[in-house]
Amino acid sequence: MSLIISGLTKEYILPGHEPITALSDINLVVEDKEFISVLGPSGCGKTTLLRIIAGLDTATSGSISIDGELITGPSPKMAMIFQEYSLYPWRTVLDNVTFGLEVQSRDKGSAREQARKYLLLVGLEEFIDRYPYELSGGMRQRVAVARALAIEPQILLMDEPFGALDAQTRNNLQRQLLEIWEKTQKTILFVTHSVDEAVFLSDRIVVLTPRPGHICEIIPLDYPRPRDRTSIEAARVRRHVLDLISQKCSLQ
Repeated sequence: MSLIISGLTKEYILPGHEPITALSDINLVVEDKEFISVLGPSGCGKTTLLRIIAGLDTATSGSISIDGELITGPSPKMAMIFQEYSLYPWRTVLDNVTFGLEVQSRDKGSAREQARKYLLLVGLEEFIDRYPYELSGGMRQRVAVARALAIEPQILLMDEPFGALDAQTRNNLQRQLLEIWEKTQKTILFVTHSVDEAVFLSDRIVVLTPRPGHICEIIPLDYPRPRDRTSIEAARVRRHVLDLISQKCSLQ
């Protein structure tokens, strides 16, 4: 599987105003099973890029394809996870995870079996009959991850999924996400504001410029996991990324 983004540009046309270019000439190839993080200043188009890849928004020009198939709308090959969890409060944990399978017209028994499989994977098998209000923020986000995985997409698109969580919960979920990624072998495209998070998680980090966002630099992280956040190598990469965001990329 390869996701190819070619010449992608996004403009917003407002009556009576000059067009606003959110993204400009994005070119990126995401390989099978890669974990790629996208970083950049607020307003650089990170979420817009993810929404276009997911088929929830359209590009002004350029193209996105998976294995040569153009993406023109939502695709079963991809699932998106948002910061806000987006769980249905009137559904139990189990029924939240089966929702996407119901949309695909899977029979109830098969859907529930699939949901249980992924709730076990994220460590929530004991909470299947609970409702979202009974769960912590970290547990709700794990339900969202299980729901996305249950439809068995090739690619997970994650839009700052841990941004609203406290530091300890966030660090725990980062480790759990890596365990899930290693077990499922999914391709992950992960938007974050946190340089530390990107360095801890990623195979490559894509740094975008301020609006209009285009790729300033792609940084490979070729040292092994699990990574020590306090290591010299992690500090070196963090410093380089922070310098890019604050200086080099801001001047392009």
